Amino acid sequence: MSDDRARADRVYEALLERQGERWVQPRVERTRRLLELLDDPQRTYRVIHVTGTNGKTSTSRIIESLVRAHGLRTGLFTSPHLERFTERVMIDGEPISDAGIADAWDEIAPFVDLVDAELAAAGDAALTFFELLTVLAFVAFADAPIDVLVLEVGMGGAWDSTNTADGDVAVFAPIDIDHVDRLGSTITEIAGVKAGIIKDGAAVVSARQDAAAARVLRDAAARHGATIAFEGEDFRLAEQRLAVGGQLITVQGLGGSYADEYLPVYGGHQGFNAALAIAAVESLLGAQRPIAGDVLAEGLGQATSPGRLQLVGAAPTVLVDAAHNPHGARALVVALRESFDFDEWGVVLGVLGDKDAAGIVDALVPVATHVFATVPDSDRAADAELVADLVEARGGRVTVHTSLADAADEARAWAAASDRRAVVIAGSVVLAGEALSLAESEDWKAGWTS
Repeated sequence: MSDDRARADRVYEALLERQGERWVQPRVERTRRLLELLDDPQRTYRVIHVTGTNGKTSTSRIIESLVRAHGLRTGLFTSPHLERFTERVMIDGEPISDAGIADAWDEIAPFVDLVDAELAAAGDAALTFFELLTVLAFVAFADAPIDVLVLEVGMGGAWDSTNTADGDVAVFAPIDIDHVDRLGSTITEIAGVKAGIIKDGAAVVSARQDAAAARVLRDAAARHGATIAFEGEDFRLAEQRLAVGGQLITVQGLGGSYADEYLPVYGGHQGFNAALAIAAVESLLGAQRPIAGDVLAEGLGQATSPGRLQLVGAAPTVLVDAAHNPHGARALVVALRESFDFDEWGVVLGVLGDKDAAGIVDALVPVATHVFATVPDSDRAADAELVADLVEARGGRVTVHTSLADAADEARAWAAASDRRAVVIAGSVVLAGEALSLAESEDWKAGWTS
């Protein structure tokens, strides 16, 4: 192991000693205090801030690719990671170097100790994993330096640690019920928290929303003197057609019309994500300015969405999708039906215990010929037997497997019995990351593609 790799691994170990990502409180001022001591690195570049319930990571990645195609140096902050934590901090489309993340940690460490001491004196908990990771990323981006940061919210919006940055553009992917223990139990409550990323004078672009969510966003934009544009009203996905390796989309943007553009990712929902991304970039450039044709083609053509309908195996076909809530599972089902020509799907399913397992199962059972219930490698994982019970209660065929490797092996064997069968591994971001690692392992090279 290189010295830089070892330094970066020690950074991650230090982060893991903190309160985990699920430990969140409405206390954005703690992150703000640390950033002030570091001279506010998040104010040294322009920011496109992205929130929502589903699609925000894919939308963020498409936005970043489009911005980079303009010749600007980009940063991309997303969560969670699939395989290694440096994936969360991308510079010019690549994970930050081990040396870069370790150097940024050395830069912030003395100030972390100072803020932790202040928190302890006030009887408050120390800085958390996600609070520190956010600051670490902001510093690394400033050191790079970058021109534009595409910043994905960790949870919610208003009190998320990423909200210490002021977004020139606030982007809203579809808002649905999720994290009810933190964000609220109604669309109105959840939208209210997410609307907190709208800043004075910002440009706001939004996917189509439930009427209640749309009202919240319009009201928040009005209070902040921000412009707001909705998909379906101010811009739209006009057409999408299947193509080899992805799809062709036609988008009516805020500044121009773009016909038959190639997007190399599967799923109808990705076409809507791309339309939202185009509107966001138009807003950054100036809403009346169209994106040049060659720039748009390059930006969309280089867009990727790891762990989202990602093809990892052939003969039989195996896909990985990080769908981890009912909204994501429903989008997955639509994509499987519309983008692939298979009669039967084997679904390798593993869910975290704090997710709506019943809702995910409800969405997936109609498309699943056979569910291979398993358990993600996480102490938060739901028991595979619980998942199997939910499938059986809905009339589905299911078997239980103690590990992803076993479940994937059995699913591939099942699918290999007919050229009309395929496999999708879904239910958790953690499980998706495991599947990508498995597909790259020496034991699984035969029959897998990456």
